[in-house]
Amino acid sequence: MTCHNCQSLCRKFGKHRNGLQRYRCNQCRKTFTEDHATPLDTMRLPMEQATAILKLMVEGMSIRSIERITGVHRDTILRLLLLAAEKITAKLRHAFENLAFQRIQCDELHCFVQKRERRVSIEESDEVGEQYTFIAMDADSKVVFSWLTGKRTTANTITFMRDLYGRTAWGLRPQLTTDGWGPYRLAVGATFRQSVNFAQLQKMYSRLPIPGRAGYAPPRFVEAVSKVVTGNPDPMFISTSFIERQNLTLRMMSRRFTRLTNAFSKSLKHLKAAITLHFAYYNFCRVHQTLKQTPCMAAGIADHVWVIDELLS
Repeated sequence: MTCHNCQSLCRKFGKHRNGLQRYRCNQCRKTFTEDHATPLDTMRLPMEQATAILKLMVEGMSIRSIERITGVHRDTILRLLLLAAEKITAKLRHAFENLAFQRIQCDELHCFVQKRERRVSIEESDEVGEQYTFIAMDADSKVVFSWLTGKRTTANTITFMRDLYGRTAWGLRPQLTTDGWGPYRLAVGATFRQSVNFAQLQKMYSRLPIPGRAGYAPPRFVEAVSKVVTGNPDPMFISTSFIERQNLTLRMMSRRFTRLTNAFSKSLKHLKAAITLHFAYYNFCRVHQTLKQTPCMAAGIADHVWVIDELLS
């Protein structure tokens, strides 16, 4: 260790009250303490408490419930969420690249920000109203390696498919299955072109009331029709079952996606941050019940079960 003042060698000089090593310069006799670790940048929240808050968040607890349990103000919790999402995005930017996934499933999950779409006025921005999360998942390892949150538009569909295509290995010809959303054909054609076995699974629902049930009830499933769009996909693997099960996982583990409550997101940036945190925790930290390991371990991306501290480091 060298002195900050005269650049000469220093010797250890006891410990600071917070446990950090102190030093004293042999020449100018000034003392100083080693640099403090700042894993949360300017936030003064203890790391143990921040980790506990994020664990509660990814297990489906609302912001105000976390505030009541931990005693940390909700504004601090939301700032921590944004900071965690920023660090996770920077850390995992190159984790999902050159992936050799053979069977990919895609779907969109609906939610809304601030208000329902029918109550959004024409003057309000696209950050208000219904939002969709596009999700791409490997059917074998269960890794969710690409996602995008925004309006369900052709432009966002193309952006999502470009990100998916950019993360797959060059020269790979995967089998891709999506739902019947029309712009997928244009998006896949503009990205994969002919280097994909692409099929869509169109599910048909009936709006007729179910006998014996009155009031609110979801539409009744009738049948699923598969349509081959490009290449020669294996009919046995034309399915969206795994990605739809992932939709349930997201709704169970993220309070913002719970239906018929007032826990919906109030801003789009916090919704995107919560989704980033969820998928990072799901891929690296949560042991899959069927795989008996994390999805990233099954895909060979990680060699151990991560803890949340590793996502923030």
